[in-house]
Amino acid sequence: MGNRDDPVLEHLVALGVEHEVMACDPDLADTTLFCDAYGIDPADSANAILVAGKADPRPYALCIVLATCKLDVNGVVRKRLGTRKASFADSSETTELTGMLIGGVTPFGLPTSVSTWVDARVMERASVVIGGGSRDRKIRLPPRGLLALPGAEVVMDLAKAPIVS
Repeated sequence: MGNRDDPVLEHLVALGVEHEVMACDPDLADTTLFCDAYGIDPADSANAILVAGKADPRPYALCIVLATCKLDVNGVVRKRLGTRKASFADSSETTELTGMLIGGVTPFGLPTSVSTWVDARVMERASVVIGGGSRDRKIRLPPRGLLALPGAEVVMDLAKAPIVS
């Protein structure tokens, strides 16, 4: 099985990123369900969340945050986008821009150039599981692999720390 015509896997290989492809039931692709079904610690699972600034043209960024953290959309994200307001892109906008469905979004193999911001907490993990470009797979990789992406940057406090009860 080759990687031809698979932009996500082609991009990972082209960037020389060490990775493991994990099969996933598409019905279990949402992070909580995936972690429960496949025994993955949510602290080792990272979500790729597309955010948009309220401006014309709309500025976008793909934010990578641990599943245990909450993206700081109204603070750090909004300031970095340089807009008065920012929000999560909805599912249709996400699919239009990334070519991927929510539950499978990954920063690799994107059809358009989008800034990739990685919360600093992600870099503290030995490995993270991220979307695989479709809802039927995930990709496990060392966090430094995310920095192989052109323009990717680590951002302190991109997300708020997990709430420990």
